[in-house]
Amino acid sequence: MNSPKISIITPSFNQAQFIERTIQSVLSQDYPNIEYIIMDGGSTDGTLEILKKYDKKIIWKSAKDNGQSDAINKGLKIATGDIVAYLNSDDTYEPETFSKVANFFKKNPEKKWVYGKCQIINEEDQEIRKWITCYKNLLLKKFSYSKLLSENFISQPATFWKKELHKEIGYFNEKENFCMDYEFWLRIGQKYNAGIINDYLSNFRYYSDSKSGSVNKKQFQDELRLAKKYGKNYPFSILLHKFNYYKITGIYKILNLFK
Repeated sequence: MNSPKISIITPSFNQAQFIERTIQSVLSQDYPNIEYIIMDGGSTDGTLEILKKYDKKIIWKSAKDNGQSDAINKGLKIATGDIVAYLNSDDTYEPETFSKVANFFKKNPEKKWVYGKCQIINEEDQEIRKWITCYKNLLLKKFSYSKLLSENFISQPATFWKKELHKEIGYFNEKENFCMDYEFWLRIGQKYNAGIINDYLSNFRYYSDSKSGSVNKKQFQDELRLAKKYGKNYPFSILLHKFNYYKITGIYKILNLFK
């Protein structure tokens, strides 16, 4: 257990443009005990040729699935790591991320999950929307469940958890298409406070054709719905979430006019 195994799941479908950068960000980590699983949904754009290049270093399967959450769950169920996470096929990890995560869990064995900072990047790997990152960094300094109910401030690519949690919490809700991560955080957060790593662990790629880049309003509507579901005993947090919903959708509406 000096170097607990870290399993990363990447759901993928027709992401040949970005997936090699994602793969390299995992395999280039300075960490000795990595399991990397890519669950591809039957890509036809050259993704499979890229995956074959890394045959000896990754586990990958390509077959039709029932969406992103289904692919993530399939990967998690075959993962053998002590610590797990998922990284979408257009996002990347920062160097030394796995060492920082493993060291955190060694020093804080009581913690079940942890998140860190995440930058926003464009198609060319350039950092964008720095003010959003700064805003999230202020929020993530201290975890509280009431704050999580008021706004989803946790960056999915920078979040890791102990695999043992799935026996207690279950897996990702496959009915959630846009906010499966937020729904999962809300379930974990009911029982366990998150740990915090005050470093940049990952990069979230934002562009017009990305899933997040094209469905902002639907995503935020779903987050509000989920907050109401899990926050029945937190009326002020739900009121604040409603305020944040109108604030954030308004900001993105303005941003999308100038993209």
